[in-house]
Order: sequence, then structure tokens, then C-alpha cells
Amino acid sequence: MPFIVAVLIIIAVLVFSSLNVLNEYERGVIFQLGRFVGIKGPGLIIVWPVFQRMRKVDLRVIVLSVPKQDVITRDNVSVKVNAVVYFRVVDPGKAIIQVANAFDATSQVAQTTLRSVVGQHEMDDLLSQRDKLNVDLQRILDQSTEAWGIKVATVEIKDVDLDETMIRAMAKQAEAERTRRAKIINAEGEKQAAQTLVEAAQALAREPSALQLRYLQTLADIAHERTQLLVFPLPLDLIKPLLGQRE
Repeated sequence: MPFIVAVLIIIAVLVFSSLNVLNEYERGVIFQLGRFVGIKGPGLIIVWPVFQRMRKVDLRVIVLSVPKQDVITRDNVSVKVNAVVYFRVVDPGKAIIQVANAFDATSQVAQTTLRSVVGQHEMDDLLSQRDKLNVDLQRILDQSTEAWGIKVATVEIKDVDLDETMIRAMAKQAEAERTRRAKIINAEGEKQAAQTLVEAAQALAREPSALQLRYLQTLADIAHERTQLLVFPLPLDLIKPLLGQRE
């Protein structure tokens, strides 16, 4: 009788220890005597001690911060660039079997890919076309980690650090660009003003009476000035009729 009780107790302990509960975002990769036999979860699962072993895998999105990398761009500018990678495990079996540490492997690939992609672009592209670089990084990383059962969802370049010499050079370049644009705008204004004056002169030349009216308007404007003496020229066109009547 004591032997039966001991056996029942051992069986109860084995059954109790074999019970495992996996959350909705977890999966269990099951190995039986060293062989991969399947993936279980979520919920209550049974893993028999001694014969079976389970490795838990988290399926939630993981945020990986890529440390700053020293990169030389295609136009020989030295910069420090860091990024953030969002990825998750889509195949728990591959993530355990194909790579020893999927997270560390993804981090190393992300660092080398960041240096490679940034090094293929010029500094202006890094500053103005960051979205395009993010897409290229995501595509290359996703292809590299696909064999490990990992899906890279998004890659974002966070900071681009320049040395003081490059910052001053870029400030001078921006100032020169602003000066150039201001000169162009000023030249365009002078051109338009000249064209308007030419058109006005041509219109006045076609209508002499309009020129006389403009002259009289100018005299009226001068008359409003606070001065005791006014000297103004008298066009011959205005006195020719008077001279003709006198003769």
C-alpha cells in the first residue's frame, strides 16, 4: 500500500510539473529527446519532464536601439548615425533553431546594414531623403533576417551628428544660398519693373494727350508740397497751339 501511494504521488508531481501556461503573445518550441517536434500555445500545454523540453518565444514587437555608428558618406563626410528597429518573431521554430540568439544577431546585422547603406549616399541625401534611406534599411534587414523567422517592420534613422567644422561649412553654404536667392529675386523685380516702364512709355508715346494729362497730374502733386517757390519745365507741346494762334 505505501508503494502505491508513493507511485501516485510521483505521478501527480510529474503531471503537475508538466503543466505550463503560455500567454497569448507567447509560443513554446518543443524538443523531444533533442528533436524539434512542434510549436505549442497559447494556453495550457503539457511538457513531459525528462523527455521533453520547451523554449518560450515572445511574439510581440521588439524595439531595438542601434548604437551610433561612425560612417563616411559617399562624398567623404564623417558622421555618426544611430537608428531604431522594430521587429518581431513570426516563426518561433526558426528563431530558436536557425540562430543561437536572434535578438543579438538582428542587432549586429542592423549595425552593419546601417553603415553600408549610409555609406552609399551623400550627405545631402542623408539629411533630405531620410525616408528613402529608412525604406532601404528595412528592406535589406528584412531579407537578412527572414531565414531566422524574424520580420523587420520599420527602421528609423534617429540622429545624424556632424563635427563642428562640417556644421560651420553647411551654415556658410546655407547663407550663400540665401544670398543667391535674394539677388535672383531682386533681379527679377528689376526686370519686371523695367518691362512695366517700357510698356508705359510705349502707351504714352501712342497717345500724346495722355502724356499731357500725366504732366498736369504731376504738377498737381507738386503743388501740394509746402514750398514758396516752384520751378517746373514747360513742354513745348503745350505752348505750340498758343504760338500758332499768335502768328
